Amino acid sequence: MSIFVMVQFRPLTDRPLGAHHASMSDHAVLFVCLGNICRSPLAEGLFRAAVEHRGLADRFSIDSCGTSGWHVGEPPDRRSVEVAGEYGVDISRQRSRQLVPTDFSDFQWLVAMDGSNERTLIDRAPSGSRARVVRFTSYVPGEAPADVPDPYYGGGRGFEVVYKLLERGCDALIDAILADETSAD
Repeated sequence: MSIFVMVQFRPLTDRPLGAHHASMSDHAVLFVCLGNICRSPLAEGLFRAAVEHRGLADRFSIDSCGTSGWHVGEPPDRRSVEVAGEYGVDISRQRSRQLVPTDFSDFQWLVAMDGSNERTLIDRAPSGSRARVVRFTSYVPGEAPADVPDPYYGGGRGFEVVYKLLERGCDALIDAILADETSAD
């Protein structure tokens, strides 16, 4: 299933550098990669589009960040912006930010793009954190690689591959989050 929805994002002024905010929504989801300029911005944009497509936008807070601070304040890689735009998803207003300790209390789901970032999240989780750390590819139906590949050093085709992989897993991730809500009741 292809999702083609034009999505508008909050203005940059609503998300100051280094700040984050999971609103009073039912589900707060944070997508995490290394630099927050390639994979996690695409995941945030696609997931937001899928949530909006299903009429659930008022129930979700969605954000992304990187485990490193190399690109703080920068927009997503132009190749991520381009591939998302080809499918009607506008991620151009996003800005990179680094993971902060309060993310573990502000977000219920921390979704890592690969095993390295998943381990970093687990290692950095404060004692007593109830945030669920998961790997995105666990929600991709059918055969999927263990990690969402980092397309940064490759050509434009790598960004298309990442987009398609993320697109395949968004609905299953939404379903898992909603099922978790049901089982908690």
